[in-house]
Amino acid sequence: MSEPLSRGAERDLFRDTWVRYLGYANEVGEAFRSLVPAAVVWLSYGVSSSYVLADAIDKGKKARDVPGPEAGRSSRVTVAVVDTFVWQALASVAIPGFTINRVCAASLYILSTATRWPLAVRKWTTTTLGLLAIPVIIHPIDRSVDFLLDSSLRKLYPSVEKPSSS
Repeated sequence: MSEPLSRGAERDLFRDTWVRYLGYANEVGEAFRSLVPAAVVWLSYGVSSSYVLADAIDKGKKARDVPGPEAGRSSRVTVAVVDTFVWQALASVAIPGFTINRVCAASLYILSTATRWPLAVRKWTTTTLGLLAIPVIIHPIDRSVDFLLDSSLRKLYPSVEKPSSS
């Protein structure tokens, strides 16, 4: 999940509780794509996207409530919302969803050409492989998105404290 909370640290609903797993709903949807109607997969993206939006709004509210000069408040809120939204959209929805989709598509293709297993067995095997890949891809994607944002978007921010995104 997240780093252990230090004594007296505030618990973040979107990072330190079960709510964080809602951000992974689309990966689960992608893993089950071969077994469920497309509407179920799109619903899983709706859940993940709602998580991303809620986290961005939460971080904006927290940035607004930080004591400090009124002049820098709007910049601080904007940076918190934009940084959280972009980071979460990439690290929780777009990149992992694409990755699991391709893992499952490739495994289904390989199983169909390399085995004579029944279609149902190939689909369940693909789903299982997709689900097993989720915990493997999370941290490399998170670190890659940190690097990407540190190398691009975060260079554009005014001199306010960099938001904590992971």
